[in-house]
Amino acid sequence: MDKSKKNTGTNIKQILHAYGTIIALIAVILLFSIISPGSFFTLTNFINITRQISLLVMISIGATMVMSINEFDLSVGSMASLGGIMAALLAVNGMPMILCFLIPIVISFVIGWINGWIVAKFRVLSFITTLGMSTVLSGVIYRLSGGATIFENIPKSFSWLGTTRLGRIPLLSILMIVAVVIFWYLMRHTALGRKLYAIGGNEETAKISGINVKKYKNIAFAICAVMACITGMLIASRVGSANTTAGDGYFLQSYAAVFIGCTASRKGVPNVAGTLIGAAILGVLANGLTMLQIPTYMQDIITGGIIIFAVIAQKLGRGDSK
Repeated sequence: MDKSKKNTGTNIKQILHAYGTIIALIAVILLFSIISPGSFFTLTNFINITRQISLLVMISIGATMVMSINEFDLSVGSMASLGGIMAALLAVNGMPMILCFLIPIVISFVIGWINGWIVAKFRVLSFITTLGMSTVLSGVIYRLSGGATIFENIPKSFSWLGTTRLGRIPLLSILMIVAVVIFWYLMRHTALGRKLYAIGGNEETAKISGINVKKYKNIAFAICAVMACITGMLIASRVGSANTTAGDGYFLQSYAAVFIGCTASRKGVPNVAGTLIGAAILGVLANGLTMLQIPTYMQDIITGGIIIFAVIAQKLGRGDSK
């Protein structure tokens, strides 16, 4: 009898460990559906949620790449803000629209590569390096914009990516799905993904096995910066203007999504599918709490609590807790 109870407890623990994050998402959806069925549990609202989380998913994918090598990039918020500012300024100055989006991507790639190079070359803590870079980027943003929101003389074509719909589906939602599929495949089925996870698992062992750790750290930070930049440009495109602090609110949210997503992996490691689920949980919570007219500060408290819980769950999943 005792053995049967023990096996049952073990099975429940395994189920929660493997599917706990998905169960949590379903539970949150059911909760808000019961509380507010007329406004929450509708196709229109679910489509709206996909649009709301699309930008969070984009920037969180970049954070997932960096966290897969056991590092952090604290400059993602500033990089997103800079991406929007650069794209808007280029559009205002009459640059062809494709270049308005390509030039910031190239610049962000270089900035991310520099972050990775400093971290890998000089073995500086990524916290310190990217915090410093965030401050630098904040100064650059102010220099470019004068501290003001850029909205005058922005062509209507600039807003195409952020506002277009294909039928009832926002283009932003489609771009999110495309990004998730690409990076899921990249991390799951390519040598790049395997090498990044190897570095995150044990850097010294990765070196011994012949992996160029410095190179792949550079790549991870560069991709993270590019995804943050793309997020910032899409934010600017959606609202038709570029704010100097538009990306700041995505920093905490992005890492919350990644940490929550870690609990969706049996090994407790960052993964793209888990990050999507994590972002969905945050998006559904924000949507439902807003409908219930819960104050913003309470939403922040709940989000912070979820992050703490996700970190604990990640440690328990890895067996780090006694």
